[in-house]
Amino acid sequence: MRCCSVCLFQHSLRSSPSKMDAAESASRAACPSLPASGPLGNAQPSNAAHHSAAGGGGSAGAAGGAPRAAGNSNPRSGPDSGGAGADAAVRASPQARNSPRQSANRNGAAAALAPAAAAGATSASASNMTAASASPPDASLPSGPASSASVLVYREPVYNWQATKSTVKERFAFLFNNEVLSDVHFLVGKGMGVQRIPAHRFALAVGSAVFDAMFNGGMATTSTEIELPDVEPAAFLALLKFLYSDEVQIGPETVMTTLYTAKKYAVPALEAHCVEFLKKNLRADNAFMLLTQARLFDEPQLASLCLESIDKNTADALAAEGFTDIDLDTLVAVLERDTLGVREVCLFGAALRWAEAEAQRQQLQPTSENKRRVLGKALSLIRFPLMTIEEFAAGPAQSGILSDREVVSLFLHFTVNPKPQVEFIDRPRCCLRGKECSITRFGQVESRWGYSGTSDRIRFSVNRRIFVVGFGLYGSIHGPTDYQVNIQIIHTDSNTVLGQNDTGFSCDGSASTFRVMFKEPVEILPSVNYIACATLKGPDSHYGTKGMRKVTHEAPATGTKTCFTFCYAAGNNNGTSVEDGQIPEVIFYT
Repeated sequence: MRCCSVCLFQHSLRSSPSKMDAAESASRAACPSLPASGPLGNAQPSNAAHHSAAGGGGSAGAAGGAPRAAGNSNPRSGPDSGGAGADAAVRASPQARNSPRQSANRNGAAAALAPAAAAGATSASASNMTAASASPPDASLPSGPASSASVLVYREPVYNWQATKSTVKERFAFLFNNEVLSDVHFLVGKGMGVQRIPAHRFALAVGSAVFDAMFNGGMATTSTEIELPDVEPAAFLALLKFLYSDEVQIGPETVMTTLYTAKKYAVPALEAHCVEFLKKNLRADNAFMLLTQARLFDEPQLASLCLESIDKNTADALAAEGFTDIDLDTLVAVLERDTLGVREVCLFGAALRWAEAEAQRQQLQPTSENKRRVLGKALSLIRFPLMTIEEFAAGPAQSGILSDREVVSLFLHFTVNPKPQVEFIDRPRCCLRGKECSITRFGQVESRWGYSGTSDRIRFSVNRRIFVVGFGLYGSIHGPTDYQVNIQIIHTDSNTVLGQNDTGFSCDGSASTFRVMFKEPVEILPSVNYIACATLKGPDSHYGTKGMRKVTHEAPATGTKTCFTFCYAAGNNNGTSVEDGQIPEVIFYT
């Protein structure tokens, strides 16, 4: 009963600091079951690296209120509340700042998110306020020299901090990074950056299946100190902050390490917050870095968004500083895409820059042979046939990356007909979204259309903006045959060639059409006249009849209609007209 009397009597003693300190001593003598207190009546804290930077270095005396010596005997001790220290760690961890790939998106990134709002002030009366350098659990101490000696901070009621926390969330938030009731410590980081962080097994097990297995599983650890050398202290504090209070503290400097930590300890809700943050901050200059991390952490939705950003802003993404830091698998995944919006010669230049950086990472001399070696499969994914002969001659042919046989083969591909087979892909890249569309302007197919070097031409216009990517042409009536062909789109009024390709195609002797594609999409504006032109060299072919002057394509999903109007092209056009002839099909995107 004596213990209870002393405890109940404390409330009346709080009106006087001296009486309270005396009561504190009396209660300790009368109630041996009460724990030894720290400077504010709580157990001794263990994480003072952040507080000591505030300028005070000491804290209020334990029982009598006299300040301790400025030099703390425990270099890892700190404020009773982990709130201020954790905020500083999450904002300013040098390990997070200096991680080369996990935080590469800091270059040009948006300003770091503001830290989570500070916890609310306590409801203690003014009589409980004291000048002290130690930060109480719910108050942030301003940084800077000589700030600790003159700042008034709220002092938690001795042995009764629970009374000022009206909700379970507030009570658990108070325990975050706090020695009070802690039963396990984590040594997080490695080298000089290790931090000793207190925690509570119950709180961790409730929020993470990994922690639950660690503390309560069949092979549960009994250790009170657990080393985590592969985790960044700032990221671990962000994880604990979330588990204790549902507060999310992530920024450009820590989001990658926090995502890794959330995945390691199976906290999907925090994972989702990290991924959402990355989505909002995705830009061309960090798309490659985020793509690498998305593939590493198996985040397919984020990876898809990164690839879409690269497709739309390929040149900017390739020019970004982080591009040369990606791994080979990521480079291959990008070069395989048909939707990159950049000329192939630019892709080749970017691949050379990456190869030089990779050779240095592998401690190889950046010779042509070593660049080809580190590129590996990626080299075969560069579509050299899509370059002009001038681009190829000025760049790849002189780079030393290609063998003499490959250079000769590609020059023959550019200059002779029929074109020889090459080892590189000649399928055009199309940076357009949506589904490929096509229209056919003939209702029937007949036999025997001859060629003597004259171009087949037809004039057309459309009712809305589209991008033409190729034509469908008729093939031979004499069985499987190869044709040489030059296709063009000409602006009628200015007689300007807007797009062309000198190529070839193989047919099987059927009456089907065979695709011949431009190297790049050709923009077609509404209500403007253009001429579709095809110059074929080869045997007699099929041709179309019962032509239509107007052909409409309706998109199945949206119902959007694209209307083509065909007219006779003045001049020599090898007989092709609205009614019959070649160029039966136009392939386009909307």
